[in-house]
Amino acid sequence: MIPQNVSLCIRFLCGVIAISSAAGLEAAQQTAVAAPASTGFIDVDGGKLYYEESGTGGQTVVLIHDGVVDSTVWNDVWPEFCQHFHTVRYDRRGFGKSPAATSWYSEIDDLTALFHHLRLGRAALVGSSHGGQLAIDFALARPDFVQELVLVGPLLSGMPYTQYFLDRGKEAYGLLQKGDVKGAINEWSKDKFLIASQNDGARRKLLELLTANPQDMTHEANDMIMAPKPAIGRLNEIKVPTLIVTGAADIPEVQAHAGAIEAGIPGARRVVVDGVGHLLYLEKPAEFARITINFLEMNQAVETRPEIQNRGD
Repeated sequence: MIPQNVSLCIRFLCGVIAISSAAGLEAAQQTAVAAPASTGFIDVDGGKLYYEESGTGGQTVVLIHDGVVDSTVWNDVWPEFCQHFHTVRYDRRGFGKSPAATSWYSEIDDLTALFHHLRLGRAALVGSSHGGQLAIDFALARPDFVQELVLVGPLLSGMPYTQYFLDRGKEAYGLLQKGDVKGAINEWSKDKFLIASQNDGARRKLLELLTANPQDMTHEANDMIMAPKPAIGRLNEIKVPTLIVTGAADIPEVQAHAGAIEAGIPGARRVVVDGVGHLLYLEKPAEFARITINFLEMNQAVETRPEIQNRGD
């Protein structure tokens, strides 16, 4: 079991190709409204997961949130993704509306259960931070389910963390130990690597999201996760188109992990976005959506959802 203080630190911190008209996409993003989402819960081993799905595009995209905030962190880009794709997002155990784990479990098995339940066939995975790490681990474990990867400020299982990275959460952890959840949320919302210092609006959004869902910080997310086989050293097994997106102001640790992933996955490319930190889709949602959607559409496979709906087994 990971020590409690280290577990919290890791969770919180791991916690372009142009299309036909980039200007047209930006204009659409200003008025994009997602179709009504279908929501529900799926049963998983020892628990359940909350999910939402919307959009009728031929390609499926699954959004996997970071280790700081639940799936509502995608709110600013959700409508645009739903206009282009059949889009799914879900709360990992203990985040948002998904109950915390009460026994040991596999995040890869949880995501596999989501694919089965929604009969997703093959899908593109857009994973942020720890969600990016999970996307990599899932692509290695279930390559038959993965069509493309977009890894946002990703971490890499098996790659060590520096002591500085682990120690950054000490003050917030101390506040949580004292029962001061509000103080811990305030502390994390001020982190200069999560949100770049000049992006006050995004910082307020982060504070609002954490305040609305304090369980995102108070549950012990990593204590009962069964660690998968480390991905480091196996990245060359990933054969799908892969885009890595990082914020220029993100912590050097994440930049190092992203560099290792870029070097390890054949054909992977990396985009660094200026003026943003770790949660760049809160800071520059229009730019993030444009970069990601361009990549996914340019690399979209020929097969469509109706042709592969029976491939969830």
